Amino acid sequence: MICLATATATLMLLTGGISLSWDHSVEKTRWTEYYRAEAGLLHLVEARVQGAGAGMEAPPGARLVQGSWRWQPDLRLARLTLASSEFTGDYTLCPDSGPCRPLGHWLPAGHGVTLTACEVAEVD
Repeated sequence: MICLATATATLMLLTGGISLSWDHSVEKTRWTEYYRAEAGLLHLVEARVQGAGAGMEAPPGARLVQGSWRWQPDLRLARLTLASSEFTGDYTLCPDSGPCRPLGHWLPAGHGVTLTACEVAEVD
């Protein structure tokens, strides 16, 4: 499962994977990353960007598929802290188990949203 947290609230998403999308602040193109919760970490499985420029070039090995550059970063993170910017609008979060919604749908708007892989203790 994946948890979203701010300084005042924590929310557990009942899903093992999410896609997280936003608009690049300068280029105004869509960037999407797909994460899976695995072994207590967030595994960045795939990244996609619709275009290039201003610090968002696709790495070597990226493929152009249906108008987006796609690649598999194979990165594992203990946590991912999301920046909030007036120039990009809200993030869009799409759980594997449900519809896409703005991040503000799940947590109050503001700074300091952190994503982590969260474990659930079994109840006897």
